[in-house]
Formats: sequence, structure tokens, C-alpha cells
Amino acid sequence: MSDIAIRIGGLSKQYQLGKRRKTYNTLRDTLTDAVLFPFRRLGEYLSGESSAARARDNTIWALRDVSLEIKRGEAVGIIGRNGAGKSTLLKILSRIVEPTKGYAEIHGRVGSLLEVGTGFHPELTGRENIYLNGGILGMRRAEITEKFDEIVEFAEVGRFIDTPVKHYSSGMRMRLAFAVAAHLEPEILMIDEVLAVGDARFQKKCLNKMQDIGQQGRTVLFVSHNMPAITRLCMRTILLDGGTVLHDGPSSYVVGMYLNSGLGTTAAREWTDPTTAPGEEIARLRAVRVRTDSGQVTDTVDVRQSVGIEMEYDVLKPGYLVVPNFQFYNEDGVHAFSTHDIDLGWRRIPRPAGKYVSTVWIPGNLLSEGTLFVNAGCETVEPRIFQFWEREAVAFLVVDNLDGESARGDYGGQIKGVVRPLLKWDTRYNDARGNGPLLAAEDM
Repeated sequence: MSDIAIRIGGLSKQYQLGKRRKTYNTLRDTLTDAVLFPFRRLGEYLSGESSAARARDNTIWALRDVSLEIKRGEAVGIIGRNGAGKSTLLKILSRIVEPTKGYAEIHGRVGSLLEVGTGFHPELTGRENIYLNGGILGMRRAEITEKFDEIVEFAEVGRFIDTPVKHYSSGMRMRLAFAVAAHLEPEILMIDEVLAVGDARFQKKCLNKMQDIGQQGRTVLFVSHNMPAITRLCMRTILLDGGTVLHDGPSSYVVGMYLNSGLGTTAAREWTDPTTAPGEEIARLRAVRVRTDSGQVTDTVDVRQSVGIEMEYDVLKPGYLVVPNFQFYNEDGVHAFSTHDIDLGWRRIPRPAGKYVSTVWIPGNLLSEGTLFVNAGCETVEPRIFQFWEREAVAFLVVDNLDGESARGDYGGQIKGVVRPLLKWDTRYNDARGNGPLLAAEDM
């Protein structure tokens, strides 16, 4: 038996922007197309532009000439900024999407969890969906029954196991989907950034399970923006950018390259379509940006300079106490600090409907070097209702130097810690004989 689980050669995927899914034509559509066809060709001739040329200008390569080999039993992380091609790669490997060029050979039974509730039928109960998913993986009913109680216990949905999945919350669907994918013993497990849906306790539980799967000799492909989880679970990591492989090697090295290159930072994110923007009935997120004190959007901040995190949002219904907030995490996954809007002009004052921009300013010489990831949230109080929660909405890199004006001073080594405040020190001296008063440097 070959020791290769996945072999990819020249894999490419092209999408046509704005192309609608093909549907069946009615008789009216067919007759209309026949009548208009000559006029369309005439328009192309007069404009000098063919439909094929327009199609070429309206395409994007999500993957371009990717070639990889992944051995059996390897746990491989796949990282990169949004749009790098990570999810497209897993969809091709899961046989959900066909490549435009190249090939992908899969040697082994695949279990994939690419979206919350992937493969679930909404009208079927949790119990029925477990058996359905097991059957899709090629397992016998007796094998599924043997694992059934373990799946339900892990997913923590025992009370609702005979309830149709359409009535589950997104968190319940995610828990059950992960439990099914992880416990039905696929030889290759593919996970695409679904752990962001669960709470911290369940995320840790999932990571521990994935670690167990890797130690059992099964192949794991893990797409995530959680760099500590990548380095913990995966010995090898692949960095994608623009649909191509930028780096492929030991996780600590590749993750370090990613964070230090600026690819892992996103200075601004905007949600221009109200129908897909995060939010509920009272508030909706429009944008999050990282700004210098001069107002410039930036993904790199001098440790000595102040930095502002800006949230643009709409209040859709008047009369509520609205509280925007941010949470900051470092590249090790440590929660550095949280902050919420305490502007005295709006405290305890119900907000009228309209567009708002709230900015929190972090002073210079407070943050430590490294990448900070910012979660953006908003909730109302009295009653407390969460409006939106966007994980890793933006990220930025804090850099230091050796000019002696920061908390680093003249020390050139690594300084650990979440924050690095410039604090006042007072050092006094007397000579080796211990005679006389203690002197400050300026008194000598």
C-alpha cells in the first residue's frame, strides 16, 4: 500500500464572476434567445469585443497550479488570508467542486467538515442524520450504532437527538457535525475553520479530539486562522496566497513567515451588502479599520505610537442602549484585553437610528511586539441582546526597534508578555564601600 494519502498535480480552479447557476430554459426563453442572437453578435462586432473576451476579463483563479503530496498519518495545516484559496482546495479534495485543470488523487475514506452542518438534511432528526452521514462514508449500520452514543455525548445534543436538525441552533449543528466527522473514523479528515462557531470550551474539546485522531495515524487537513491551534496540531503547514503555494514546511517556520510577512494582517474589512453583513434587528456592522493617530489605515504599528481601532455600524432601531466592543488576542491565542465603548456622551443614552463610527485609542508603549487579532462585537443592555460578533475582524502587526525610546530600552532579546508598557524606573547608587548617600545617575 502506498504511503501517500493525497497527491495533487497542477491543480487550478477558475471561477467566472457574477455567473449564475445554469437553469432549464422555458420555451419562451429559447424563442427569445433565437430572436436576439443575431443582434447580440452585431453588438459584439461593432464594439470589437467578443463574449469570450468579456468572459476572460470577468474570471478569477481561486487556485493556480498547486502540486502537493500528503502522506498517510500527516496532520497538515493550511493557512492564508481570506481569498487565498484554502476553502476551494478542500472543496476540490472533498469532491464538492471540480477543478478547472490538474488532478487530485485521494487514497482513503474522506470525512469533511467544510461548513456548519455540512451533509445534514434539515428535515431529518439528529439520529437520522448520523446514520445518513455514516452511510455516505460507506460504513455499515452496525459500525455506526457502535459509535452512536459516543457521538451524541461528544456533541452534547442528547435531549434533541430525535428533533429535526432544522430546529437546531448553529452551535448545535456545528457540535453534531464535528462529532460525526471525527467519530465515524474516516481515514482522511478535512476541517475548514468551523471551530470559530463554538464556545471556547467546545473549541478546546474539538482540538483535543483532532489531536487524538492525528496520533491514531489518520490524515488530517486543518484550515484555520487560529495560529496556536495550527502549531499545536500540525507538524507541517502550507501557506497559500493568491491561489498558489507560498511556503510548505514545518509549522513553526511557516506560521512565523505568515505573521511576519503581513499576510496575516488585515487593516480594514468592510461589509457593503446589508443582507450579508453581521448583525441583528437593532445593529449591523459596516466596517472595522486600524488607523494611525493621523487617520491613515495601516496594518503595521510602531510600538511607540498610538493606534485606533474603528468600528462603523448602523443602529437600525431607536431607543436601545448600544455598546460596541473589541477583544484583542495575540498570536499565541492569549486574550490580551477587552474594551467597550465608554464615551460619556452616549453612556446610558438610548441611541437614535443612524450610522455611527466608534473608535478606541490604544496609547503608544503599551502593546507588545507581534500580531494582534481583533474581534468586533456589539450588544444592547437592558435587555442584553448580542447584535453581532465578528471573530478576527482585523489584525495588525506591532513592531519595535532598538533606538532606546520604547520599553525595550537597550535590550535586544525577546521580551515575552501580552503588553509592554513603558514604566517609570528609579535606580540609585553608592560606591562599593557603601559610604555616602545613594545617588541618582544625574547626581553623579
